[in-house]
Amino acid sequence: MRVLLVEDEADIADALARFLRAQGHAVDHAPDLGTAQAALDVAKFDAILLDIALPDGSGLTLLRDQRRGKNRVPVIIATARDQISERIAGLDAGADDYVVKPYDLAEIAARLRAHGRRASGDPAAESYVGTLKVDRAGARLFRGADEIRLTSREWALFDALLSARGRVLSKQVLEDRLYAYGDAVEGNAVEVYVSRLRSKIGADAIQTRRGLGYLIP
Repeated sequence: MRVLLVEDEADIADALARFLRAQGHAVDHAPDLGTAQAALDVAKFDAILLDIALPDGSGLTLLRDQRRGKNRVPVIIATARDQISERIAGLDAGADDYVVKPYDLAEIAARLRAHGRRASGDPAAESYVGTLKVDRAGARLFRGADEIRLTSREWALFDALLSARGRVLSKQVLEDRLYAYGDAVEGNAVEVYVSRLRSKIGADAIQTRRGLGYLIP
């Protein structure tokens, strides 16, 4: 998933971004509303982690603007504000979820996965690709009782294709899912990860549509 993290506290943002990147997510960090809006103007995100108290205003302003613009991206409010009235205001503004600091990093990651599955139309934590069992909650893949070990980037690519199952994703779309703004991207990075995945899960599991992209049928 490509995640926009809107958080002005540098220590919190750094810890959460490093944790999510280690799990294969591409994370763009915005320390204020202006930076967040600029990121949303030029990139498509799979989820937004949104603080409310930001240096240049309330995160709810950004949330309401996105919902008025019909942006249905899952938004998880992550804030120190824990009053019931504030939670209600956040949910009424269009948030999909609300967590209060200090939060557990693993829980945030789990909530992102859950909302990502729902957004893709497949809320189940387990699914199958041929004979392979996919544990999306645990980011694990099995052939029978044997686990197929994937790197974080291999899993991110596989999960992106699985979320769009039956639809072709272009190389550019896949790069956007794998890399945040400013990351160094090799020209053949997607091809390399597709090749590695095929060597582990089978050549037929990922199909190529020449000139268009890749899909899991």
